Amino acid sequence: MADETFPWLLVGLGNPGREYAGNRHNVGFMVVDLLAARVGGKFGRHKRTVADVAEGRLGFGGPKLVLVKPLTYMNLSGGPAAALAQFYKVPPAQVIAVHDELDIPYGQLRVKCGGGEGGHNGLRSMSKSLATKEYVRVRFGVGRPPGRQDPADYVLSDFSAAERKELEFQVDRAADAVESVILRGLEWTQNAYHGA
Repeated sequence: MADETFPWLLVGLGNPGREYAGNRHNVGFMVVDLLAARVGGKFGRHKRTVADVAEGRLGFGGPKLVLVKPLTYMNLSGGPAAALAQFYKVPPAQVIAVHDELDIPYGQLRVKCGGGEGGHNGLRSMSKSLATKEYVRVRFGVGRPPGRQDPADYVLSDFSAAERKELEFQVDRAADAVESVILRGLEWTQNAYHGA
């Protein structure tokens, strides 16, 4: 179970800059932005690393959250995540990475702890920098690219018009799943969200 003496580190994976804001690859940023709004946290540049950080509590007197948007670009996300985990003394089991996932259809979520990175450079960087794979991942399905489109181009393009109609709901659901991991645990969250 979670250790209440330490905060939870919620790392949204994405790329900084307005040109990337609506990309599939930036859904992690979208989810942590919503979580920050829910807990009344305001993002600001952290003095120790290249990341925007917001802090808040989940509910009145609830667990402390440290929300992170690394500003190093996706492939180097692990450096700021590891630096902040060390700064806030967060154990790996209380680090949650929120990221896009090609191998899951759009509109589906999967939550797991540990495992491989599935070719996701942001996760690869986090595993290397944290020196462990034993952190939680909230995987936001973006589906496979159509036809022969390069997966790298696909994740760096914006959600389609049809997807955007549901995007707010899907981001809201992903934020709920993150809160569920913290308040109810991984297994409960998997049971609740994997069937949908």
